[in-house]
Amino acid sequence: MNRKFMVLSMTLLLLLIISMTIAIMVGSVSVTPLYVWKVILSKIPIIQSSIEQDWSRSQEIIIWQIRAPRVLLAAIVGAGLAIAGAAIQALVRNSIAEPYILGISSGATVGATAVIILGAFSFLGVYALSVSAFLGSLTAMGLVFFLSHVGGRVSVFRLLLSGMAVSFILSAISNFILMLSKQEGGMKAVMFWMLGSLAGAKWSILVIPAVIFIVVFALLWLNYRSLNLLLLGEEAAVTLGVNLQQFRIQLILLVSLLTGVLVAVSGSIGFVGLIIPHIVRLIVGSNHKYVIPISALLGGIFLVWADAIARILIAPEEMPIGIITAFCGGPFFIWLLRRNNYSFGEGD
Repeated sequence: MNRKFMVLSMTLLLLLIISMTIAIMVGSVSVTPLYVWKVILSKIPIIQSSIEQDWSRSQEIIIWQIRAPRVLLAAIVGAGLAIAGAAIQALVRNSIAEPYILGISSGATVGATAVIILGAFSFLGVYALSVSAFLGSLTAMGLVFFLSHVGGRVSVFRLLLSGMAVSFILSAISNFILMLSKQEGGMKAVMFWMLGSLAGAKWSILVIPAVIFIVVFALLWLNYRSLNLLLLGEEAAVTLGVNLQQFRIQLILLVSLLTGVLVAVSGSIGFVGLIIPHIVRLIVGSNHKYVIPISALLGGIFLVWADAIARILIAPEEMPIGIITAFCGGPFFIWLLRRNNYSFGEGD
């Protein structure tokens, strides 16, 4: 498996680089891959002097200031949502769990809406959106787990129903806050969170989601054995040395932090955390040593292409990326519900 994993990882990494290059190329103004990489490499201090600057100022602005940060953000958000979905599915041992379905995204959206419309956490400046979205997602996740506990254990059936109920309630709260706004700009900004978009991507906002993603990815990957043991059941996991209560809290905090930060910069983008982990498990099995990194790569590729399609499908207008992911995730979700023989271990 190690050799297969390395080959698959390198292949997906190459596909991700190619996908990002193509995504930067396409748009209302087309640019060649040669110029894309010339502009990017010219920003690296060590080699910039060896790059012949034969592109126009407008091409540099389009490539470096507009498209490159957006495509990179798409890769980060896609990868982050994918590993968040994989972690949640292992945590609750349910194949249809993901941040969107369990209400985490809706909680983050409420937090972001409160900042945009009501000015909450304004004293935190540029960090207000991320902090508020994180607190919203953490509150939603905690509420869902509280409602789904039966006899000290998490009931899968109650978990899904609680997630749906909490999601509906939080969506209603977001809509209520939206109705309070008399500013057209504020209403448009809130619609950004509800439909999902990467149009606001800038280099300045990439640092926080990139750092949080790297930290959460590393912690999940380092704890892949504990994630694997969770799939065996609560009693088996405890018997084999997992501090279940502590590990659950850690996972909840990590997933809420990651989801909240990603929603803060991209809006509510659903189904990525549902689709990608399943596809990965069909390829590499249920070992999270492989599921986590492959999910990150495949999630990044998926959202880069979803964003590219959203930009060009109804050009010159832009379609919210959440619509694209819903078109992909909805049928996949239905197929999953009808496929009774699916298991976490399939593909081993």
